[in-house]
Amino acid sequence: MEFRIDELARRLFAVLPPAMQGLRDDLERNFKAVLRANLSELDLVARDEFVAQSKVLERTRARLEQLERRLAELEAEAKAGREAG
Repeated sequence: MEFRIDELARRLFAVLPPAMQGLRDDLERNFKAVLRANLSELDLVARDEFVAQSKVLERTRARLEQLERRLAELEAEAKAGREAG
């Protein structure tokens, strides 16, 4: 995340008016400090972790659907057995 904060700080600095660019070091430090403070409060996850959890969720949903179908089959069989007996 540090790389992204540095990159965001550079981008913010790049759009400043030329007159303010003499304060580059101070502004860049302040940009980074503000970004770190505010981004650290967000509940963020890394992209790879998000992708991995999405795959787990997909597999879990597929398994749940399979189990729901099987339960419906068993309930139908049980109902048919009660009606026949």
